[in-house]
Amino acid sequence: MQLVDPFNRPIEYLRLSVTDRCDLRCGYCMPKGFRDFEEPSHWLNFDEIERVIAAFGRLGVTRIRLTGGEPLVRKDLPVLAGRLAALPGIGDLSLSTNATRLAKHAVTLKNAGISRINVSLDSLRPERFRDITQGKLEKVLNGLMAARDAGFYPIKINMVVMAGVNDDEVEDMVDFCIEHDFTLRFIETMPMGETGLSASRHYIDLKHIRERLARRFELLPGVMPGGGPARYVRVAGTELRIGFITPISQHFCETCNRVRLSVDGTLYMCLGQNDRFELRPLLRDGASDAELEDAIRHAITLKPERHEFRDKPEQIVRFMSMTGG
Repeated sequence: MQLVDPFNRPIEYLRLSVTDRCDLRCGYCMPKGFRDFEEPSHWLNFDEIERVIAAFGRLGVTRIRLTGGEPLVRKDLPVLAGRLAALPGIGDLSLSTNATRLAKHAVTLKNAGISRINVSLDSLRPERFRDITQGKLEKVLNGLMAARDAGFYPIKINMVVMAGVNDDEVEDMVDFCIEHDFTLRFIETMPMGETGLSASRHYIDLKHIRERLARRFELLPGVMPGGGPARYVRVAGTELRIGFITPISQHFCETCNRVRLSVDGTLYMCLGQNDRFELRPLLRDGASDAELEDAIRHAITLKPERHEFRDKPEQIVRFMSMTGG
């Protein structure tokens, strides 16, 4: 069986938010002082999450990424990961994390069945990192090294490039990833309303970053496995792959293969549109597996053709920590 949206795009990838809490406060995701968290009683419990992911697996979704907020804030996350990894049809279980708690959990997560991790890292300078995130860089670096020692591969570093904030560190991040055998991905800021840092004020078209890198490095065509939208190059003479995720300058809507499930059971079809479907009421009203699958099929029919970030930048006011990163 296969989920296909109204524009003939197969849906094979689900980003699952397990919490809207986070121990950092990155301005483009969850501004400092934010307190409007979802009530824990509204969170899907592990049994409910397993039912939903099992249904998606039966419908042809093979890739699941655990996100948040910060997923490692959710108690017993490795237990949930083990349950999801064991489900039929789920061939790829990965994790997005800020890595502040990864040193403690890396081995357990690897043993539970998580195969790949993405780590958000926007600066290698401790003071700047603290300005961006309100956190400590040392914790993230310790988590990264623990993940590498635990055998995670690839480890992808996600850097949101922001003009006047961290764009002067692009080359430093390349050198860091070459040194530690990490994959690097640059991401454009997206206009999600006024959620802290202004996307318009700090936006950089990543083609300029690529041109800048090409003046120092020889960039060759490159590919990486995974279900995401990054376009990759390889740095000649190294194993480093650099991905460019360009939701604004070169949107990838025509190949979008994913939906997002928030911690409260809301299925979001697109980050740049308001289309959604709530699964929690079905789960708590005793829906059968067949009814749950029918609801998911219906939800996919609501997926829009494309976002409208350029045309209507104020259309969406959304905290990524609530929607799922």
